[in-house]
Parts: sequence; structure tokens; C-alpha cells
Amino acid sequence: MLQNFGPSKNQLLAALPDEEYQRILPHLEVVDLPLKKTLYHPGDKIDYVYFPNQGIISLVTILEDGASIEVGIIGNEGVLGVEVFLGDPIAQYEMVVQSPDSGIRMAAAPFKAEFERGGPLQRLLLRYMQTLFFQVAQGAACFRRHSIEERLARWLLMVSDRINSNDLPLTQEFISHMLGTRRAGVTIAAGTLQQAGLIRYHRGNITIVDREHLEEASCECYRMIKAMTERSLPIQYK
Repeated sequence: MLQNFGPSKNQLLAALPDEEYQRILPHLEVVDLPLKKTLYHPGDKIDYVYFPNQGIISLVTILEDGASIEVGIIGNEGVLGVEVFLGDPIAQYEMVVQSPDSGIRMAAAPFKAEFERGGPLQRLLLRYMQTLFFQVAQGAACFRRHSIEERLARWLLMVSDRINSNDLPLTQEFISHMLGTRRAGVTIAAGTLQQAGLIRYHRGNITIVDREHLEEASCECYRMIKAMTERSLPIQYK
């Protein structure tokens, strides 16, 4: 059992009744989630699930030509490795740390066993699955219908919500991979948002300086995903 293991910053774990939390506590382990660490490649067996604290893990699809695009992000509202309780513990995406922090991992076997007990954790996980599915589906529509500027604004806001900071250590090259577009397109989009006074970009760091108007510059997908997450899970983003 972990010693001096305090309350979790992961909101799924924090929402568990104390009795439930104490039962799984011996299976929880604090781990570092360093920047750009790939936790799983497509086809890997998922041996551990990960509950991020204030970092972010991206779900990235890799195409045959080597192009990549982010299809979902997991922060402290969720858990990486839902495939385990869905019955097929094989990674479908490349799962890479986008924003570094610590996290909590749990071996797949006790995680699945706890899910199958029913109760609060199962209910939370099913509700989380609903929000993750909605995020992925809405992201597909967003990629097809909205401009790079709108998508960039949405993505920056979603990252900011999950790390609870307006200072985002992100390079334009990395963002281009996540948005599935060329770096030149991200440069133009970031320049547009910066000229409007909504963000400030300097040497691999983006700062949101006018959140209210950045939300206005974003497409409706940000508001829809945020509302769905807040409605379905015991969290409250800013």
C-alpha cells in the first residue's frame, strides 16, 4: 500500500466515496508523466490505466503515410485505458503525454475487477466514456467544418482547462501534429489570434491573455464539449 498517499487531483478518483477509494488504494501508484512520453503504441496490450493529475495525454491516430492527428485528450477529468473495462485491452491509438505532470496508474486486472463490482467507480467510468465519445465525435465534425483559427482556439482552451493554467508549453510544430495540419497553417492561425490580443506566443510557450474573447473566437465545439463534460461528470471547469 502506498505511504502518505494524499487526495488525488484526478477528479474521477477524488469523486469516489472514501470506502471505494480506500479499497483501490493499495493498487494505486504515483508515476511521472514526462513530456512526449509514449505510454502505448497502437496494438500494444494495456497493462496499466493512467489517471492524470494536471497533465494531458493525447490520443493520436497515425495514418499510413505517417501523418498524425489528435482525436482526443485526457486530463484530470478522466482515465487512459478505457479499453480494459470494454473487454479488449489493446491500444487503438498512440497515447502520448502532451503536457507533463505526475499521474496515478493502476494495473489493468484490479481495475477491471473493480469495474465489474459495479458501484460508484463503474458509474463514473461509464459517464466518462460518454463524454470521451462525444469529444471524439465532435472533434471529427470540427476538423471537417471549422477553420484552423477556430480549431486552434478550441484546442488551446481545452488544454488550459485540463492543466488549470493559461500558460501552455506548446510549440507550433507540436500543435500542427495535434491538429493534423501543416505548421505554416498553425503559424498563420496563431499570428491571427496574437494580433487580436487573445494569445501571446514566444519560444515554445503560448499564453492565453484574453480568455473571454478567445472563447468567442473558438467554434461552438468547445462550448459543447465543455457543457457535456460538466453535465456528465462531477467537475467544474473555469
